[in-house]
Amino acid sequence: MTETEKAEQVVAALRSAQAAAPDAALQMLNGLMGLVRSPSDAQPFETEEARSSAFLSICEVGKALHRGLPTDALWPAAVSASERWLSLAR
Repeated sequence: MTETEKAEQVVAALRSAQAAAPDAALQMLNGLMGLVRSPSDAQPFETEEARSSAFLSICEVGKALHRGLPTDALWPAAVSASERWLSLAR
């Protein structure tokens, strides 16, 4: 799977998870970790940095969901970071 395909899948899943119930959203986010954690071959530094930022943002949302905390402010940051990763991966 290419870096672009990974980022596309993450962005789409985040948008779905944002509209889902907290438990379902957490399961969706857990399923994304493998895609976001492992970089593809030889990516530019900016792309790697954007992927890492997306990973951290998604982790923050997951942590808040797990703890039952509000996530309204966290979702936009995670989606935005993932969209940036996608734009650089293209």
